[in-house]
Amino acid sequence: MVVVIGAGVTGLAAACALRTRGYDVCVIERHRRPGLDTSTRNSGVIHAGLYYPPGSLKASMCVEGRDRLYRFCQQHDVPHLRCGKLIVGSDEERTALDRVAANAAANGVTLRPVDAAFIRAREPHVSASHALWSPQTGWLDAHAYVRALERAARAREVALLMDTAILGAERTSYGMTIVTPRERIDAEAVVNAGGLHADEVSQVLGGEGFHIYPCRGEYATLAPRARSLVNGLVYPAPHASGHGLGVHFTRTLSGEVWIGPTIRYQSRKDDYEDDRLPVEAFLEPVRALLPAITIDDLRLGGSGIRAKLHPPSERFADFLIRRDVSNPYVVHAAGIDSPGLTASLAIGERVADIVDTLT
Repeated sequence: MVVVIGAGVTGLAAACALRTRGYDVCVIERHRRPGLDTSTRNSGVIHAGLYYPPGSLKASMCVEGRDRLYRFCQQHDVPHLRCGKLIVGSDEERTALDRVAANAAANGVTLRPVDAAFIRAREPHVSASHALWSPQTGWLDAHAYVRALERAARAREVALLMDTAILGAERTSYGMTIVTPRERIDAEAVVNAGGLHADEVSQVLGGEGFHIYPCRGEYATLAPRARSLVNGLVYPAPHASGHGLGVHFTRTLSGEVWIGPTIRYQSRKDDYEDDRLPVEAFLEPVRALLPAITIDDLRLGGSGIRAKLHPPSERFADFLIRRDVSNPYVVHAAGIDSPGLTASLAIGERVADIVDTLT
């Protein structure tokens, strides 16, 4: 038996990969249904793999996961679009765009510069003198993806224990015993896919110490009358001093246009609403891309919390996907922030590869 802790997209993908290889698998989730934290509180963008350092897990898992994800969406009728995206900039931002292009090339990702005519044809209302076109970027309905993963897991006879907390863990001669309020589950391996709480899960399992830094992203949306001003995915040129990719536009299959996310480190892992930014805070970054927008065109949207492995004083931490250094029966899939949704199926396979070496 392999126990997977966490039923977000990472945990469900790992469970499916493990079950396909013949393992008995049990997924333990503290919420009443899968994917209620980070998995469904994001923009749903299928990333191409443009921005991550060459040689990093984020780069390789994104590229592999992107292709797996498009196939999965087609096979399981998950609403999605391979719509491509524009990364736009001014004359002063050409150097930033050149850095993105060079990084994408190092990751083996298709990205090409386009002229003003291309920009006008795709996004006539967007203000930009230069742009890069990423044809492999897309969008999916994250809620539908979680439901499809859950169906795939159940079809493979994965045991899903919802609304179940982990009270403790005991080391045994053959693995571990996971203790919940209702069960004692013997496992030869445990996968820590605990998301925002992966550091706490590691502690319960007697694993190594690391810290998850919760980082909130907030969204606004365009009012219905202004949605026609955006046709697809539009990103600004990333700034070297920033932590994220900048506030960008995401047009969904339903025609909504999401604006965001912002980025703010915070202490709580469950605080989605306190001290929310006012809608006015979105106006300046929106108008930098879409000058016609007024404050009356903006509405507050949702929010999500990223599970980051680095503090605000640092700019990058890679995924933590490996065997625990203290407990030989634990495999971590932690710190799965962006591009975690895109990479999830590739992460699941990598987790299964590691579990194969334990059993």
